[in-house]
Amino acid sequence: MDILGDNFKPQPYWWDDIDFGAQQSTDTPDIPAKTDVLIVGAGYAGLHAAIVLARAGSNVLVVDAEHIGYGASTRNGGMISSGVNVGKHVKLDKNIEGAMLDEASQSYSWLAEFVKAEKIDAVYQQCGRFVGAHSKSALKKLAGRLDKLNDLTAADAYMVAPEDTRQEIASDYYHGGMVLQRSGAVHPGKLYDGVLKVARKAGVTIVGQVRAGKINRRDGQLYIETSAGEVQAENVLITTNGYTGGFEPWLKRRVVPVPSYQIATEPLGKDEIKARFPNLRMIADTKRLLYYFRPSPDRTRILFGGRAHYLAHDPYAGARMLHKGLTSVFPDLADIRLSHGWWGYVAYTMDGVPHIGESQKGVYHAVGCHGSGVVMMSWLGHRLGMRLAGTANSKSIFEDRKLSFFPFYNGQPWFLPIMGKVYQIQDWLDVRLR
Repeated sequence: MDILGDNFKPQPYWWDDIDFGAQQSTDTPDIPAKTDVLIVGAGYAGLHAAIVLARAGSNVLVVDAEHIGYGASTRNGGMISSGVNVGKHVKLDKNIEGAMLDEASQSYSWLAEFVKAEKIDAVYQQCGRFVGAHSKSALKKLAGRLDKLNDLTAADAYMVAPEDTRQEIASDYYHGGMVLQRSGAVHPGKLYDGVLKVARKAGVTIVGQVRAGKINRRDGQLYIETSAGEVQAENVLITTNGYTGGFEPWLKRRVVPVPSYQIATEPLGKDEIKARFPNLRMIADTKRLLYYFRPSPDRTRILFGGRAHYLAHDPYAGARMLHKGLTSVFPDLADIRLSHGWWGYVAYTMDGVPHIGESQKGVYHAVGCHGSGVVMMSWLGHRLGMRLAGTANSKSIFEDRKLSFFPFYNGQPWFLPIMGKVYQIQDWLDVRLR
């Protein structure tokens, strides 16, 4: 049996509720020739920066190479946390790590307050997250982080013993884990649509299908070449993250786009979902090539994510690969069919942490959230907007850190399949040697 449903859609599940592509005009884009601030990238970061700047009195233009709502902001899994993933795969100075975790925790509260204050129907669910340990050694590492996460992020976390795993997930795939109670979920499409409406109400001009090009400097002003004509601006903000591509040569060598795939099952029913997710939590695991999955916001389907293809992207082949991952966790779902399959880019930096910075005078960036971008990219955009507006009363810990380039990399991540195979072997060894 083909596991792809009869009406399978190679696009995000979230687009069923808000069809961003259908909202776009077929007319040739029309943009102003001059603005105070030009923001390239209309995702969470770009829009939040624009909101701050527009409310402070700046004339703001946001452009995106694709239709508005195309990128990672409507392709992610909608899982949010209090910053527990910041720097978890890298070795950081203890004080720096502590400051980063503390600020990331603040960002979680800030986003919740923003959603509430702006009356955004984001289907915000304070449901918590279960991080499943794929091996005994992984469970031990989780336990070693428990006190730090509770002290620095107020994660309200506790350990789950292997014999109690089924209290969190009806599967024998994991060997215990950790519950993070200060975590939750949103509908990323509805969240994005709400932020977009707030930005437009603030007076921001937002235009899709406009590809930015070379940034030139004349007489103290920046002139940006675009597919819709040249734009003069005092400042440029680059918030393209995993979709930066070759647009900005300096960033191209410093941000690696890593594809992440997701699938949605056909409806299983609320009783079936409740049986598999007893506490209706978000689920992630400790593998290097991790799985992350959740009940859909209406709690009738399973949305399942992970790595599939690295260089040649195919939502159909990727969906079939992820179906195998789904059935490794839930073997009895071997015959379940899929309604959606899609992929999007996650952005990685050399030092493994997010960055706000200025690559040249007047040209700023916010990049590098390593798969935790719903909260963090929103926060980085907000902080970058405050920096330019002059309204920040303190400096973000993510500001002006050295953003190093990747050796032997110039925009084409040729090394990802190699790293993927190495991680796969390491994950396999963890289980065999547990």
